Amino acid sequence: MKNLNMKPFFYLLAGFSSIVLFLAAMIQGFDLRNFIDMMRLIPIVATADGIAYFIFTAWLWRWNAFQGWLVPFPDLNGTWQGYIQTNWKDAEGKTPGPIPTILTIKQSFGRMSCVMRTGEMESHSYLEGFCIDSDAQVRQLCYSYTSRPKAALRDRSTPHDGTMLLNIIGKPVHKLEGEYWTQRQTAGTVTLSYLTSQLLDEMPSDLPKHPMSG
Repeated sequence: MKNLNMKPFFYLLAGFSSIVLFLAAMIQGFDLRNFIDMMRLIPIVATADGIAYFIFTAWLWRWNAFQGWLVPFPDLNGTWQGYIQTNWKDAEGKTPGPIPTILTIKQSFGRMSCVMRTGEMESHSYLEGFCIDSDAQVRQLCYSYTSRPKAALRDRSTPHDGTMLLNIIGKPVHKLEGEYWTQRQTAGTVTLSYLTSQLLDEMPSDLPKHPMSG
């Protein structure tokens, strides 16, 4: 995924490097009009740039102040709760009502993993990415996953792969909404809202009942 908007990044880097260069010259007593003195300061500037970049990619990229203009994708870390409405039919030809689910997203500056859980299955992503186009008003998270139903249920629900496409709603983000489709020729819709910054490893017992479930 595209991690930075490069034009503002280079402007920011150039400004930061200039400030470091000026301060280092003052502390060292160097003359910036002297080429040799300038060359002596390059390792200091490079080191400062490296430290600043490390701090930025480790923590600062999450700050709202950098979102949009510098970092094109939002911070989605945490657990999201909601419902799946599938078009899958059981042996009697019935489609289940909305299925409670949670989605945990573990995101760093350069990596992401998504795990979705219901009472019957757990799916893990293996390919993730953002589709961000401000001109086209598009903000989406897309990932492909492998779903593993619980062993006792595999006679009616087999392991399979699928793809999830979620619209990112709100600034700051408070909702993920979209659809999925699978290699089993099933599809459905997903609606999620932010629950907690913790990465839960099981369904919460107090997930509210969906109004459409009767």
